[in-house]
Amino acid sequence: MKPKWNWFDALNALILSGIVMACLYPFVYMLAVSLSDSASIASGEVWLWPRGFNLDMYQYVFEDGRVLKGYKNTLIYVISGTAISMIVTALGAYALSKTKMVMGKPILMLIVFTMFFNGGMIPTFLVVKELGFVNTIWGMVLPGAVGTWNLLIMRTFFMGMPQELEESGKIDGLSEIGIFFRIVLPLSKPVLATIGLYYAVGMWNNFMGPLLYLRDADMQPLQVILRNIVLSGQLTGTDGPVVGDIVVVEDGLKFATIMVSTLPILLVYPFIQKYFVKGALIGSVKG
Repeated sequence: MKPKWNWFDALNALILSGIVMACLYPFVYMLAVSLSDSASIASGEVWLWPRGFNLDMYQYVFEDGRVLKGYKNTLIYVISGTAISMIVTALGAYALSKTKMVMGKPILMLIVFTMFFNGGMIPTFLVVKELGFVNTIWGMVLPGAVGTWNLLIMRTFFMGMPQELEESGKIDGLSEIGIFFRIVLPLSKPVLATIGLYYAVGMWNNFMGPLLYLRDADMQPLQVILRNIVLSGQLTGTDGPVVGDIVVVEDGLKFATIMVSTLPILLVYPFIQKYFVKGALIGSVKG
């Protein structure tokens, strides 16, 4: 028996289709422009489909040393920052999920307090500077190592673990650390994948951190280099629009750079999508 559609389903489908189109259109348009030839871009003939298909803009982007260096720096910050954040957040959330933890509630209240009140940008910068983290990788990965919201979601997930599992681990002679690594973590893939994606996306899109804490141009991540490209409209200091055999058009170059910087993090999502909804919901519905 086929399900019958009513007016509410049709309205939902219409609204959701509009939202999907509004979200996808910028990417489709940027992809079409970045794959079109320079004459079509300059004359404004490109809309949803590339005209005069070519990969000149992408070739130009990848031949520029700054973009590849920015890619390398961003990957280093994302991988190391996400790993550190996951370790600290998981350990903190597991400890706070234990009702028998000494001073657990006051510590949790202090952590929640930081969600509403924090030191601000300048005090944070002064702390990072005094610790000697300016112009180092630690200035990129440590100031935001723990997200309060992510910590609370993971703590709630751990609190939902059956106590019988931990008791069986204790009977087998495991310590708290052993229970955490050998029982709790293997059963926490949904929340680990979800929180890991949150941290990875945040680190990938981190823009203010490099502006505040990095002085060396060789350490700048891709987002800062992308900002420089968007502002200047060119990758190098060349004065002319023609570089080698490639005619550089500002919009094509910008959109190609945006696609190069955005697609990798978007491609990660399908691989952890099956964990995403489950991890976010299970970690947030219980108090």
